[in-house]
Amino acid sequence: MTKSVNFVVLGDQSIAVGLGKKGTATDMTMYDKKESGVIRTYTTPSGFPDKIQPLLQTINLAEHVILHINKLDKFAGEQIVALDMLQKKSGLLSYTYDVDENMLNTMIKNTVLINYPKIQQDKIKEESDKLTQISQDGSARVVIDHCFDVKGVGTVILGKVERGKIKQYDTLKLLPAGIDVLIKSIQMHDEPVDAAVSPGRVGLAVKGVTPDQVGRGDLLCAPGPEFVSTEFELEFTKSPFYKGDIAPNQMCLVNIGLQIKPAKFASISPLKLTLEKPAVHNKGDICVILKPESTSIRLLGSGKIK
Repeated sequence: MTKSVNFVVLGDQSIAVGLGKKGTATDMTMYDKKESGVIRTYTTPSGFPDKIQPLLQTINLAEHVILHINKLDKFAGEQIVALDMLQKKSGLLSYTYDVDENMLNTMIKNTVLINYPKIQQDKIKEESDKLTQISQDGSARVVIDHCFDVKGVGTVILGKVERGKIKQYDTLKLLPAGIDVLIKSIQMHDEPVDAAVSPGRVGLAVKGVTPDQVGRGDLLCAPGPEFVSTEFELEFTKSPFYKGDIAPNQMCLVNIGLQIKPAKFASISPLKLTLEKPAVHNKGDICVILKPESTSIRLLGSGKIK
């Protein structure tokens, strides 16, 4: 079975060009390569910093982080905070000579980034090639990042096998919609395969659903522990960098995996959220609360779902 390793490339996103061949490009851009039976995918949040959403979505797609900093500004700060909120513990850190190392050390202090090896830019490819596949066992679950119609093929879904294994002709449930979806065929790195395991990146030709019924962050799941609802409670920690107040009935966006949903604070202590549309979530999932309109940091806080 083909091995897969997925990276998010942050900071100076242009370095991804030297790591793989450019593929899907929207507000997130994929680059990939296949060497020695391993497919490595490098995703950049190309819609960031204009939008905060793709930053969180690309981080959630990755097992490993490549952060190459060429400027210490509020957007560098947002990326560091996001990586810490999402507990991305495996990563590589490099920076240009323009970056004040003492200031950078202060910014990453008390975050998961403190344990990222610091490397020279010319060592990024060599060191990232040493990072290996991290699989997750269990019932099959595919997180969707793109969906479109292909003439002569029908609905095509792009995403990552987050957990378990999928096979050609499996029928999975599209959540949160609850629609049965048949996998007609599977591709990895543009090559047909009969099956794919976590954390493989896949293209699926499917039957039973149209692209307008599928959104980024939706999941294809075998029967398992998934929970769909419009309400949940968080073990919440507010970001020390977010200076605004929060109050009941105030609106926000919530991020769980690749899902981004409008919500409001039902209560503050304990922190409960009511979503406008159902989300898929499990106990222990990390939820990040966003304020895209904020003029300072747009990450309000985060916490695990109770």
